[in-house]
Amino acid sequence: MEQPTGLTLALDAVNRHVNSARPDAPVRPERPQRRRLAPARLAAAGALRRLADLMEPAPVPAPPCRP
Repeated sequence: MEQPTGLTLALDAVNRHVNSARPDAPVRPERPQRRRLAPARLAAAGALRRLADLMEPAPVPAPPCRP
């Protein structure tokens, strides 16, 4: 083969891909994601809720009772 480096890299990539689905494959623990947008999301939700309360139509008044 004219490109021995390419062959070596390809074999290494194939071996890592094939061995990654094995039961004894190395596992990296999943790190929890940082909650960077939580305060902004809470503020936006509160503002939208207040806006919805302002835009909500008034309830229809009950008809007077006739005896």
